[in-house]
Amino acid sequence: MFVLGVSLAVLIGVTLGLLGGGGSILTVPILLYVFGLPPDQAITSSLLVVGATSLVALVPHARAGRVRWSTGALFGVASMVGAFFGGRLSSRLPPAALVLAFGAMMLVTAVVMMRPRSADAGPASPVDAPLPLARIAVQGAFVGAVTGLVGAGGGFLVVPALVLLGRLPMTAAVGTSLLVIAMNSVAGFAGHLAGAHVPWGVALPVTAAAVLGSVVGSRLAGRIAPDLLRRGFAWFVVVMAVFVLGQEVPKLFGVTVSLARHWPLFLLAMGAPPAVGAALAVSRRAHPAGA
Repeated sequence: MFVLGVSLAVLIGVTLGLLGGGGSILTVPILLYVFGLPPDQAITSSLLVVGATSLVALVPHARAGRVRWSTGALFGVASMVGAFFGGRLSSRLPPAALVLAFGAMMLVTAVVMMRPRSADAGPASPVDAPLPLARIAVQGAFVGAVTGLVGAGGGFLVVPALVLLGRLPMTAAVGTSLLVIAMNSVAGFAGHLAGAHVPWGVALPVTAAAVLGSVVGSRLAGRIAPDLLRRGFAWFVVVMAVFVLGQEVPKLFGVTVSLARHWPLFLLAMGAPPAVGAALAVSRRAHPAGA
């Protein structure tokens, strides 16, 4: 299971590099169900994994000009405050409640991301355009609190927030979100350290594998259409939400369901539609209609 978990961790990095989020949606289930860590250790370790991986994935996005530093810094500072206090609060809540909240939040986010966004195809907003500072700060603090509570880097909330509030196109939102995720994860990890043990023997190999995957994902990010990224992102979130809730909800009724043994099926369900869509997009570019 250790080798399987480390191999799956590569997908954490690919997801972060490609989508600017979703890494923690893979990280937490991998640490919980493959490595068998208790929820508090899985949440704390996921912040380390996602934070380090986001920093590495940020570099190629920055070089390609897909990072809006001012918007990301504002959002990130506000979210760091929320992440620190969310991390401190999480130790006072039942672990099962945190995992259930994690799954429910993913479903809501997926619904939001499936809705068409005009920003996907629109031009980038001017770098010096005025921003809704108060709204960005409030949204950042909320995302940070979620990050600290459930161990999510927040990318699946940061990306739509940057699209809607920061008025960024999807490609810029993906790159900028990595800056925010890294800041979130550092603050959330600090908030957790006082009350949780970090299993370094698991956390470090998973982090190394995820960093490797992030290099691949970042190189692919600029080659896939923004709308395809958004829809693939939403599908990814739905599948992982079903996995987490399918594992945890039966426990409320005293029933144990072991979905962890079916990881290959979930990975296939998660990866097939985006992969097919990407192949079609590449095919259309290579053979445009009427060519």
